[in-house]
Formats: sequence, structure tokens, C-alpha cells
Amino acid sequence: MQAGELAIGVVLEAFADTALEDVLSWLAREVPEVTHIEVGAGGYAPHPHCDVAELLSSRPARARWLGRIARHGLTVDALNAWGNPLHPDPDLAARHDQDLRNAIRLAALLGVDRVVAMAGCPAAAPGDRAPHFGAGGWLPYLEGVWEQQWERWVAPYWSGLAAFARAEHPDVLICLELHPGTVAFNVETFRRVAALGDRIAANLDPSHFFWMGMDGHKVAAAIADRVGHAHGKDVVFHPESLALNGLLDRRWPDPADQMPWTFAVPGAGHDLEWWAELARLLAGTRARVISIEHEDPFVRPRDGVARAARLLSAAIEASRAGGGRGGKVTS
Repeated sequence: MQAGELAIGVVLEAFADTALEDVLSWLAREVPEVTHIEVGAGGYAPHPHCDVAELLSSRPARARWLGRIARHGLTVDALNAWGNPLHPDPDLAARHDQDLRNAIRLAALLGVDRVVAMAGCPAAAPGDRAPHFGAGGWLPYLEGVWEQQWERWVAPYWSGLAAFARAEHPDVLICLELHPGTVAFNVETFRRVAALGDRIAANLDPSHFFWMGMDGHKVAAAIADRVGHAHGKDVVFHPESLALNGLLDRRWPDPADQMPWTFAVPGAGHDLEWWAELARLLAGTRARVISIEHEDPFVRPRDGVARAARLLSAAIEASRAGGGRGGKVTS
């Protein structure tokens, strides 16, 4: 793949109940647009397709695993170890931290230089037993929480993790998904975390920007120098429920048919022009793959991935032809 050229991948999490060989065979046979896979390797990410302990300990096992994938014409572009290494439960935090570090170690051994993760979410104050998403100070008891978290937990942890990544795998990018519920969820908070180490990059998933009211194109342009990976996922808004309950719904994600918004197959909420413009912007970053993350509750994974691959392939082609500016939104 040449510099600036985007490829299409798929996050295997949607196929956690399917054997790796079956997923690979199906992708090669039915979705030729997909050339890369993103494989779960720990944290909250299910990882039935990747025995991390075996692959870390055995060179022959790594060779067999990579060879099996290559025989289907596919390449591992990223390992995914999304989790919460800042969790106030020390056992869970330690486990997710170890999973992330093992994913970095394994990536080095496999020749993979992208690890997808999340920045995590700590307690609001020492002694708390649950994470606290410090997303606003519109009430007195919410004021200043994010800054306190930054000083106590976020800056120390990510400074240390960035140093570990640089020492263990100098070419790796830890691609943090800008995700609500974590300490890096928009441009301002991501920039704070990214400043802690040059191995920290962004995994750009526009679906979260859609429902937060952000402009995915402007986000991509604003942090272009730190984007290392991308997910392909859309959002559809449901006007009646949105009118009554707004964007924040305590029940999310179920029942899906009553939610104000749901994740969707790319193209369902934002049209080809929108995705072509995103592809054009991503071509100017270090991202090499748009990895389809299927979470549409109304579409089967195989159908959704195939549809997404066709849409993204057309979008990438349109971006190369100079199209994709000013994409309009469809309902």
C-alpha cells in the first residue's frame, strides 16, 4: 500500500461467535473490498481469534497464525485492546493495563504497528468505586472533575504508557478512539492526552462525533497530524424519540427501536459524498485503513459489512477522483 492510499478493513469483534477460518474465508469470497483485519487482543474487546498468550510465547504459532490470514489475501492492520486501565477497581485496571501492554508486545512480534485502545476513565476522587465521566461542570458537584482526574491518574498513566510503547515497539501508534465515557472524547481532551507522548495517536470513529454534534470532517482536519487509524461506522437519528428524550438516553443501547439514535452501516446516515470527503481528509494523515466496525442493531453483521465495504470502496475511489467535498446528510 502506497503512502496516502487508504484500504478497507473490518473489526472482527462483530464475528466473535464465528471461527476465524470461517470469517477469513467469507471475507475473501464475499467481500473482496476488504483487505485488512483488526483483531481483538484484550481489555473489553473479545479476542477468540487471537490467543495472545500463545502468540507471545511461540514464534511458530505466530508464523502459523499470520500465514493462515495471508492465505486468504488478508493482512492484520491493527490489534484492538480497548478497555479501561484507569478503572478505580484495581484488579480490573491492572488486567486491562496488562492486556494493553501485551498487545503492544505482540504487535512488535507480529510486525503490526497499530494498537487501538481507549484512554480510560478513572474515579472522580480517591476512594470512589466507580468511574466518573467528567464531561461537564454544569452543576457544582461536577465542576473540576476532569482536571482532578488529569493530575491524579490520566497524565501519570499515559506518560508512562507512552514511554513503555516507545521502548517496546518504537514504530507503534497507540490509536485512542475519541469515545464518550473516556477522558479523551473530543479534540480538546485528545490533544491533552496526545501531548504526553508521540506514540499516542487517534483512532477516528466519526459515529461518536455524529451523535455528540461534532463535525467529523473538521475533527479529522484539526488533528490530522495525530490520526493513525479510522473506523467506519455511521449513526441514524430517530426523530420522534430524539424530540422527546434528546441525545442522552439512560437505556442506551436497548431497546434499539426506542433510542434517539443508533449506530448504523456507513451510508445509512451520511451519504457517499460525506464519506468521500472523510477519505480525502484521511489520505493526508497516518491512517492507512478504514476499518468497518459493525454495530447496527437492525442489520446482520455479514450484510452490514458487505454494504459498508461497497460504500467505502466507492467513497475512496471518489476521493481519489477529487470528489467528496461538502457531503450532504441523508436520513
